[in-house]
Amino acid sequence: MQLTLGPVLYHWSPEQWRDFHYRIADEAPVDTVVIGEAVCSKRAPFKQDHVPDVVERLQAAGKRVLHASLILVSLPRERRQTRALMEAANEAEVEINDLTCLASLGGRPFAAGPFVNVYNEVTAGFLAGRGATRICLPPELPLTAAATIAAALPEVAIELFAFGRAPLAISARCYHARAHKATKDNCRFVCELDPDGMPVKTLDGDGFLSVNGVQTLAHGCTSLLRDIPAIRRAGLASLRLSPQVCDMVAVARLFRDVADERLDAEEAERRLSEIYPDVPLANGFLHGAAGHVRMGTGPGSLGELR
Repeated sequence: MQLTLGPVLYHWSPEQWRDFHYRIADEAPVDTVVIGEAVCSKRAPFKQDHVPDVVERLQAAGKRVLHASLILVSLPRERRQTRALMEAANEAEVEINDLTCLASLGGRPFAAGPFVNVYNEVTAGFLAGRGATRICLPPELPLTAAATIAAALPEVAIELFAFGRAPLAISARCYHARAHKATKDNCRFVCELDPDGMPVKTLDGDGFLSVNGVQTLAHGCTSLLRDIPAIRRAGLASLRLSPQVCDMVAVARLFRDVADERLDAEEAERRLSEIYPDVPLANGFLHGAAGHVRMGTGPGSLGELR
């Protein structure tokens, strides 16, 4: 089973973003790394100068590099940027996060990110027919559906969102800017103040969601560590780890050790809670339950796949 490190969804400083990927290249047991700005096009220029060096470092370490497109393409300059990225797909492998990207690919191979709504084998087959070689399914999809898609398309690497705050929605409005009484056009990049997302609580003070600029994320952190045996039996090819402000090298090592059966999943998840403390772990979506729920691994918890 392979491991993929997804793109950094938050607005980190250019140096933090660069150094994070340098360490991933040198130390993390991941097979594929997705880089680029997927959430807000205004953030892209901050890291642009570091991209060539990051790509070179990752590839020298034997990592496959994918370049992510924006999740929501709405402005003329975003359309131009997206078109240029897709047309460069011969030189740089791309991961699309918006179906408008297909028009510029011209049948060239690509990966599909978890922001493309692939909920069944028909949609996955359509993308495969257009050149998709790997598809990361949306995080809210249960394992039963993921297994059906994987069985129908054995030639496509099907991936599950396995760690990180699950992305739930994207908007043309910037929640971060509004929270700081600013507009999207004059946001002053206040999202940089919350490098792990801005927590949103209910009126009763309970954790509810996390805000990342124009993006809404889950309050809790997805962890499929305890579900890896069932995921393997379901025929899934890869697990995706979404960067959070914690030791992502240690997180990757835990997933690698459990996938290779060198470490017990329960012990691994205990260690994960220490690496990323004070954030509840959840896997409800995979079990067909509410996403914030943390399900067990007892008999029947994933139906026939168990």
